[in-house]
Amino acid sequence: MTLYGSRKVARVAIEMALTDSREQEKEYKTRFSKEGIKTAAVDYGGDFISSVNKIIERAVVASKREGVIKEMHADEGAVAGATREALSQVMPKALGFNVGGKIGIARKDDHISVAIFFGVGLLHLDEVAVGLGHRAVHS
Repeated sequence: MTLYGSRKVARVAIEMALTDSREQEKEYKTRFSKEGIKTAAVDYGGDFISSVNKIIERAVVASKREGVIKEMHADEGAVAGATREALSQVMPKALGFNVGGKIGIARKDDHISVAIFFGVGLLHLDEVAVGLGHRAVHS
């Protein structure tokens, strides 16, 4: 099945968030680049509540560094908004706990998706969660 637009970009963002290593990130980045999809991934961790701003900043910085977005207000706002949406989806599981994981970002044309994979720490009983946000911006 061929996927187009926001659905394809969302799938790629999730795949980037689920990579196990920098090497795998590079491999995926190369593969998706051949399909015209720009990607980025970045790790994060810490107390959920105090990390929200840091997570959003890391997503925006990684997107600019990897060429997923340009240093434009609309592009930065799209990534920040999609990241915020993804965070709001995992908030019920993460509030009050330490979290760690990876942010995956993907863009093709005017579709930008941000996926956040969380491990939520509770003693040795970790919970996992994935949040996904999407924005459309003029390419």
